Amino acid sequence: MPITKQTIAIIGAGGTMGSAIARSISGGNYRLLLFDRTPGQLGSLTEKIQQAHPDAGAKPIDCAHECSWEADIIVLAVPHGVEKELAHKIRDVSTQKIVISIANPVDEDFSKLTTAPDSSAAEELQQWLPHSKVVKAFNTTFAADFEQPVIGGRQADAFIAGNDEEALETVTELVETAGFNPIIAGDLSVSGTLERMQLLLMQLTSRSKVNGPASWKILRN
Repeated sequence: MPITKQTIAIIGAGGTMGSAIARSISGGNYRLLLFDRTPGQLGSLTEKIQQAHPDAGAKPIDCAHECSWEADIIVLAVPHGVEKELAHKIRDVSTQKIVISIANPVDEDFSKLTTAPDSSAAEELQQWLPHSKVVKAFNTTFAADFEQPVIGGRQADAFIAGNDEEALETVTELVETAGFNPIIAGDLSVSGTLERMQLLLMQLTSRSKVNGPASWKILRN
């Protein structure tokens, strides 16, 4: 008996992280809906996915609300500062749906997190979307990791946090499809730790000058 495809909306699909996620899961049993504030960025992405994985049914959508309404899972591949605005737009169509936050809420010079010490970007998103199942995922992975998730013969780890067990299982499968080794770190309160982990990595990367400023910037997504 065929398994029903899940529909995934990727909000911010034109960005570096959003497009990386879209490409990495396009070979799975998913139907992809793509939205970006700059629609022109979706053309080549949609074409590449359609050529490589026509069954993904990749389709650009010109409205975040409509894109989320059609989806079973919503990936917010946007900076933390944009999440609140989007949450208000999609709140009425995201009830009981999984909403994935990949955001790292850091300031401009990567010196600190912009959220309160006892909170996190994912926990704030859960407050803004009280009837959704918010899951933290992909915030500890670099966009370049999606191109090569296996290093030295081992899959790179990707941490996940959330309060709903069924949602965690679903996102675990999504992370596996993307090529990573999923590790459930705990409930949503662990998101703060994951975001601090990534902040430290960003600071170390900055100091060592392994990647340029453009790479650091996308990690805020």
